[in-house]
Amino acid sequence: MRQPTAWGQPCPQPACMHSRRMTRGNVSALATSLTHSGTRRLLRCHTWATPFSATRETVFCDLRTSAEKVRMARKMFLVRGDLTGIGCVRGVTEETVLAWLRRAAHQAEALHRHLLRHLPVTQGQLDERWHGIARQHACETDTAGESVPDGEDGRQGVRGSCAPACRLRIAAVVGPRPLDTAKAVVAATTARVAGLPACCSDGCTCSLAALIAAFHVVTTCARTGKRGRPRTPRCAPHPALVYGPWLTQKKQGTLLTRSTRVVLGATRLTHLGFTLSTASVERVTRTVRQALAPLVRKTSSFGKDRERLRQRVVFCQVISTGARPHMSVRQPLPLHERTRHGAMRSRWRQHTPAMAAGLTDHVWTFREPLTAKFEPLDSQSISQ
Repeated sequence: MRQPTAWGQPCPQPACMHSRRMTRGNVSALATSLTHSGTRRLLRCHTWATPFSATRETVFCDLRTSAEKVRMARKMFLVRGDLTGIGCVRGVTEETVLAWLRRAAHQAEALHRHLLRHLPVTQGQLDERWHGIARQHACETDTAGESVPDGEDGRQGVRGSCAPACRLRIAAVVGPRPLDTAKAVVAATTARVAGLPACCSDGCTCSLAALIAAFHVVTTCARTGKRGRPRTPRCAPHPALVYGPWLTQKKQGTLLTRSTRVVLGATRLTHLGFTLSTASVERVTRTVRQALAPLVRKTSSFGKDRERLRQRVVFCQVISTGARPHMSVRQPLPLHERTRHGAMRSRWRQHTPAMAAGLTDHVWTFREPLTAKFEPLDSQSISQ
């Protein structure tokens, strides 16, 4: 007996018993229709008996422009394309390009949160990329002389963390350099790393304080029975916390030496067999810097708007996770699968960081992360 095709589309009606549930066998295809933005597949839920489009609640919903033009414009975000250049090439205004970017960033953020809910890693590397322009006029600052969190004076940084085992970027936060931004990165990292992480950073002073704020042990002093105020409880780092920074020595901008120093957890670091290194996160950060135009200094495309920079970083993060193969996680092909294509014979099977972490089983196309749909976390079973 012929089985219906599993289209992987949830019913969008909130009143339906299968609302936002995947692969329940209640959705079937009706037909295809030609719209201004391209060909759309029409589906119908048998429970609610209401037709809907396959692009509903995606970044391609309700577009007056062809889906191919929108897709090419979003690809240009990943090759150092600036807003003016993208609008000129695609024949649209900058406001339209920004609307497409907001949609893509919102979808990318939800997909990244869904994928990394059960990430099987125990080691992380912290890094920051501080970039800015000289202040031309007086700007609002805090007591330490740094930009306020909501400032838009072009002085901001991109803090992030990476899982070195699979080259997967765990978190990325755009903001100024104060301790609050470092705490946000550590909080996002610890929410996805199993147990107490073993972290290595590039020596930023805020990283250690943020880790201690997240992983600490409070010791309460016993009362002595004497007059006076009791002693203040002491906050000490967790005994199992591992942290070590890379220390660099420079002279007039020239790098002289680099060394490591284990600050916390030397015994556990030896037991785990890890080495202190920031090579993985530095390589991932370099990929992001080469892809995004707002991170290029001394150009007209330099980004001063913090929210636009955050949207680009989130979008690039998801594409690099599942749609861009990484050379360091590729797998060798068996001898019987090494076929010749012209003068070249492939020896490797391309893998992405998401495949190396076990989050997916194939390399995504550019359209997949933009149209992906998934069930809410509160409706998923343990077997899924």
